[in-house]
Amino acid sequence: RHKASVHKKAKNVTIMVAEVAEVQYEDMLKHNTSADCWMSIHGKVYDVTPFLDMHPGGAEVMLEVAGKDATDSFEDIGHSNAAKKQVEDKCIFKGTLVGAPEKKSRSKSGGSSSGGEGVGITKIIFPVVVMGVLACLVQKFM
Repeated sequence: RHKASVHKKAKNVTIMVAEVAEVQYEDMLKHNTSADCWMSIHGKVYDVTPFLDMHPGGAEVMLEVAGKDATDSFEDIGHSNAAKKQVEDKCIFKGTLVGAPEKKSRSKSGGSSSGGEGVGITKIIFPVVVMGVLACLVQKFM
């Protein structure tokens, strides 16, 4: 534990700062069953085993990401603020995730960052605009 000393109006106040445990990625991977289910969300590792039976989407949904970084799955569902608070209230915080492999970047349009997959807005708008221009030209000159 670390101690910090703060001076305020000539009074000496000591504040205790709790150390946050670190959870190695390899260790988290081992906790991937319904009897022992951990996952990380936004770099924080939680034991979600007590919450499996309470999860509105069912335990199966959570077990799909058991032992893994569940941040993307958690955010893709669009959980409410109340659901985000439930993670803090009903799950057991184990520590901060360390040693995780880097994630592949995701583009804001939802496709891959390479541009080769997914449907970007330009892939939809450009053909529509071209067809509109062609239709106007055909109508004008025919």
